Amino acid sequence: MEKDYIHIILADDDEDDRMFFTDAFDELKMKTKVQTFNDGVELMNYLMTENAVLPHVLFLDLNMPKKNGIECLHEIKANKRFDDIAIAIYSTSSSEEHIEETFVNGANIYIKKPNDFNTLKKVLSDVVTINWQYHTSGLNKDNFLLRM
Repeated sequence: MEKDYIHIILADDDEDDRMFFTDAFDELKMKTKVQTFNDGVELMNYLMTENAVLPHVLFLDLNMPKKNGIECLHEIKANKRFDDIAIAIYSTSSSEEHIEETFVNGANIYIKKPNDFNTLKKVLSDVVTINWQYHTSGLNKDNFLLRM
């Protein structure tokens, strides 16, 4: 069943980042439903429930306590049930090692967290409006890292 909104999930342990993220979507006035989780354990517990509404786009912070973004990415990619979820790594890190590791492990895009609210709104708008089927069919490192 197709919904008339885009379901977004953010897993991030930083309360301010979660607030800015949801505020940005509120201001964008896009047809979205945003859910946030405080860490990777909370996220995976939700996703593994039988009646979980799976997101269209999942934003994953890398550095979370209990279970980090890489561990979540591995679990998600190992489960066929999650094949249709676009995964956006959403991190303060811009290290080549993190970018390479998430690319190789199947994330769809890598976003360095923007420093200001207007850039955040632009990034989120761009990511949500990507045609993921087209974007991922020709995925390479050049279009993996979203540069703003």
